[in-house]
Amino acid sequence: MLRNYCKIALRNLSRNRFQAAINITGLALGIAVALLIGLWILDEVSFDRYHTNHRRIAEVLLTQTDKHHAYTGPTVATPHGVALHQNYGELFERVGMISYPWDAILTVGDKHLQASTVCAEHEIPEMFTFRMIRGSAASIADPYTLIIAQSMAKALFGNADPMGRNIVFNGRTAVRVGGVFDDPPRNTTFSNLKVLISWKIPDNGLQNVTAWNDHGIQLFVQLRPGVTFAQAEARIKGVPTPFVQDVKEESYLQPLDKLHFCNEIIDGDPQDKALTMVWIVGLIGCFILLLACINFMNLSTARSERRAREVGIRKTVGTTRSQLVAQFLVESVLVTAIAAALSLGLAQLALPSFNDLADKDVALPLTQPSFWLAWLAVTLLVGLVAGSYPAFYLSGFKPIRVLKGVFAAGKGAARPREVLVVFQFAVTLVLVIATIIAFRQIGHAKDRPLGYNQSGLVTVNINTQDLDKHYDALRTDLLKTGLFENIARASQSTSQFGNNNSVEWPGMDPSQLSIYFRNVNVSREFGTTIGWRILSGRDFSNAFAGDSSAVILNRTAARIIGNQHPVGMVVKFFGKPYTVIGIAEDMLTNEPFSPIEPAIFLGDGYKGIITLRIKTGVPIHQAVDAMSKAFRLYNPASPFIYTFNDDAFARKFTAEERVEKLAGVFALLAIVISCLGLFGLASFMAEQRTKEIGVRKVLGAGLFSLWGLLSKDFARLAAIALAIAIPASWWLMHGWLQQYPYRTALSWWIFAAAGSGMVLLALATVSYQCLHAALRNPIDSLRSE
Repeated sequence: MLRNYCKIALRNLSRNRFQAAINITGLALGIAVALLIGLWILDEVSFDRYHTNHRRIAEVLLTQTDKHHAYTGPTVATPHGVALHQNYGELFERVGMISYPWDAILTVGDKHLQASTVCAEHEIPEMFTFRMIRGSAASIADPYTLIIAQSMAKALFGNADPMGRNIVFNGRTAVRVGGVFDDPPRNTTFSNLKVLISWKIPDNGLQNVTAWNDHGIQLFVQLRPGVTFAQAEARIKGVPTPFVQDVKEESYLQPLDKLHFCNEIIDGDPQDKALTMVWIVGLIGCFILLLACINFMNLSTARSERRAREVGIRKTVGTTRSQLVAQFLVESVLVTAIAAALSLGLAQLALPSFNDLADKDVALPLTQPSFWLAWLAVTLLVGLVAGSYPAFYLSGFKPIRVLKGVFAAGKGAARPREVLVVFQFAVTLVLVIATIIAFRQIGHAKDRPLGYNQSGLVTVNINTQDLDKHYDALRTDLLKTGLFENIARASQSTSQFGNNNSVEWPGMDPSQLSIYFRNVNVSREFGTTIGWRILSGRDFSNAFAGDSSAVILNRTAARIIGNQHPVGMVVKFFGKPYTVIGIAEDMLTNEPFSPIEPAIFLGDGYKGIITLRIKTGVPIHQAVDAMSKAFRLYNPASPFIYTFNDDAFARKFTAEERVEKLAGVFALLAIVISCLGLFGLASFMAEQRTKEIGVRKVLGAGLFSLWGLLSKDFARLAAIALAIAIPASWWLMHGWLQQYPYRTALSWWIFAAAGSGMVLLALATVSYQCLHAALRNPIDSLRSE
């Protein structure tokens, strides 16, 4: 029986090649998109599952609460880790402190390489099951031992055995290789990590921190079997509370399995933007696949009259309705199977571009039986969904009416097809509008005033003692070249102000101690180098010896302090008095979609960043060559590593641009799939009305009136889709924009332009078939009468 069903299905496909091609193409595109999205979702939900003990690992977060708000973050103090080590062994199998990653310099002979590095207790690689290729993860318990990734071992030592080999760390400390671990996969917390060095290395100042309010490390724990996160959290919640003043500080455990999706908590509310994105992308994939299924349903039911006589004869000779349903479902599954096979090829071709677009490293798991089982299940499901309505619709024809020739589908039969077409174009229009608004939101933030001139700014980290010692000579030599306007030092790059602390001022409310100011140590030339604007008072100057005890506030900081004339006011930072000498315009240095934060610029303190401004008109390669020579001369232990500030700022839009591009691709595919179905329907309807068109032409109907006759139904459906999609997209995008404090407006013209474009596209899609039918010689269409 199944064999006969397949034979009949293949014959029907052969007879209706145009319809089959549209169905197969649409389904293949839909399944390929669903396949790629499925791989992306699988990669997301399996984040950090690489680690054997991932279900029992958590990061310790801190919640700081005052009477105004609560902030939860991952940065804790070293004494916190010590306390968990010493007092909670019954809860935790392992406790590990780890520094935030930074780029260290590894030197072997005359080879200097930069590598992402952390200082870690020996429990960290054991807790996260770093897969050791050679040596032991526990070797970093020794103060002068590190373990390195396989790629770093290859870069430093080639094919030679790295075990026990000596490396100069950051140009001053001799260490040895105690192990080599396999590079972690991309979807892990430590994906870019190349070096783990001992927590006890003498240069690590973090291990000697004793103040509970000096937060600077990350802390991870691994629960003992049988202990739950809730039980452990309840026990350790109050560990830091007695040691911290001004705010209430408590511990919080964030399970590793949730860390990727929810790594920020504001006022007790988890910010699970990554998980929301997984749901959104998954829904988009389902909708695109559904659009392809709708094409199949529409074209199958539209050609019902062609199959009506077949159904009538088969029912007359004894075929039951269930057998007819089975036959049509087999036809649907067969078409879907062909499309699914084609989709594998399409997905494989699209994978490199998709990985670049989504910042992933996924591949088709063709060697895994589970993949093929899932692929077969999806093929069967799509085939049944796409063929269900046509199967029950076609099998319901009355044989007597069909064989008498009085069967006519009627207007009621077309109603479900119209509903499906409206749904198709409504979904597609929502995707188009969402893409436009996402694009505008990114452009809105990019056009936001920076408050300084980032053009030609270059940042170089002071990563060795040599560079720190010879900075003045380096600056003098570079300025002599005539290629640079100015050079300054600071503790932060203008692309990211990271430090924040409390500031005290006369008349402040005690609760304002919880307001954190971005604090940046700067040299006298900083302002003129970056091109900031002083609103009142003056800039730092070498002419004033007392500027080492001076500060400049940004506009937001001055507004928070509340003094109308803060210049001359004395404020305290870590107990030291500083005199306010000026107010600078606000600078956009952190998140481009967020409000400007208060900032204070101090004339003293360590400054580990060099900022250079290239003169306008100087070729970039010439300036880079000059910098490279000077830095190699004064910092021979390090490769010359630099960043253009405008490039660093542009990278802040990476996540949003990825969303925009993905939405654009999905919207384009939705348009293609919807237009394929519309094209097929228009072809069939034009064919159905061939004789009517011939009669109308004989009676004098013009080309435009015939085009209008055939197009008006599609225009009506597109207009209905427009009426549904515009309020739906406004509601969705209005909610999406609320996550951005600095956001674009939902202008009416966006919806008008997108809607008009979709209507015109629908008309253009059907116009070819309409005009082709209208231009036919009426004699050809009437001769069969």
